[in-house]
Amino acid sequence: MSGISARNLKMEFGDFVAVRDVSFEVGSGEFVTLLGPSGCGKTTLLKMISGFLTPTGGEIHLAGQNVTRTPPEKRDTALCFQSYALFPHLTVLENLEFGLRQKKVPQADRKERLDAVIGNLDLSLHLSKLPNQLSGGQQQRVALGRALVMRPNVILFDEPLSNLDAKLRDQVRIEIRRIQQDFGLTAIYVTHDQAEALAMSDRVFVMNGGCIEQADTPEELYSAPKTSFVADFIGSANVLDAEVTSANGNGEIELSTALGPLVARTDTPPQSSRVKICWRPEHADLSANGKNRLTARVSHRAFQGHFTDLHVEASGAEYRVQTSKPAIREGDTVTFSLQPEQIVLLEAMA
Repeated sequence: MSGISARNLKMEFGDFVAVRDVSFEVGSGEFVTLLGPSGCGKTTLLKMISGFLTPTGGEIHLAGQNVTRTPPEKRDTALCFQSYALFPHLTVLENLEFGLRQKKVPQADRKERLDAVIGNLDLSLHLSKLPNQLSGGQQQRVALGRALVMRPNVILFDEPLSNLDAKLRDQVRIEIRRIQQDFGLTAIYVTHDQAEALAMSDRVFVMNGGCIEQADTPEELYSAPKTSFVADFIGSANVLDAEVTSANGNGEIELSTALGPLVARTDTPPQSSRVKICWRPEHADLSANGKNRLTARVSHRAFQGHFTDLHVEASGAEYRVQTSKPAIREGDTVTFSLQPEQIVLLEAMA
C-alpha cells in the first residue's frame, strides 16, 4: 500500500499564499484529517496531493515516487467530492463501473470489484436507480463506491459529509471509517468539523494560515495542544495570559494571571517567562478543595442533558465551566478548583 510524503509544499495564487512550506508524512493505511477554518489551505493541499493543482514549490511523493507534476489520472488516488459529482443520466450501477470501463478493466475483474463494493455499501437495491432517486446518504455511498472500485492506494475526501443532516452524517462517517480500515486504504480527509476529525482519524493536521499548526492524535490534540489556536479550535478552552513566577524541580510552575496565582504541573519547561495557558471547561471542579481555587459569577447557563454549560465572569473576562449540577442559575457565584496537571502551557507570548 501507499504512503504519502510532502516536502516544503507551497501554493501561490498571485500575491496570495494559500499553502506555505508544508511538510508531512502519512503512513500506509493511515487515516489523516486536514482540519481548520475556511481559507486555511486544507482543500488546496488536498488538490495538490490529488494532482488537480501543481505546487509552486516543493515535492509530493506517493509510494516513494515523485508525483509532483504527474496528472491526476496517472496517480494511484481517488477523490470523493463534496458534491458527489455523480453522472445524473447514469444509473447507480453505471456510475459505479464508469471508471472501470474507462480503464478497460476485464469483465471478470470488474464484476468481482463491483460485487464487493455493492455488498459493503448496501447498494444492491438501488443499482437501477438514477442519482436523483436517491437520498443524500445513498448518493454519498455511490460516490464512495465509485472511488473504491478503482482500488486506489490513496483515497481523498473533500468534506464529503457537509451536505448531510446530523444523524445521517454520523452514520456515513462510521461507514467511511469502517471501509477505509477494511480495505487498508491510506486516506486524507478534509473537514472543518472538529467532531468528524476527532472521531475518524488516526492523526489530525490542524491547519491555520496555510501552515500545519499541529499534527497529532486526536487525544493528544485535545489534552496537550501546543498553541492557543489549536486549544481553542479543538473543543472549547479557556485561554489566558500568564507570567511564570517560579519553577521547581518536580515540574510545578507558579503562574501569575488575571484570575490570580495558579499552579501548573508539566514535564515540558515553559518556552518563556510570559506564556499563554489554557484549561478545559469540564476540568473545573465545583466540589473539590484543591489548589487553584477560583471564584466567578454565572452570566449565562445552558442545560445540555448530562451537563450544564456555564459562562462565568471573573476579573473582567468571561470563561466557560461545565458542571453536572443543574441547580446553578444565572447570577449565582460559583467557586471551583483546577488540578495543576489540567492547566496546559501553550506558546510564548510575543
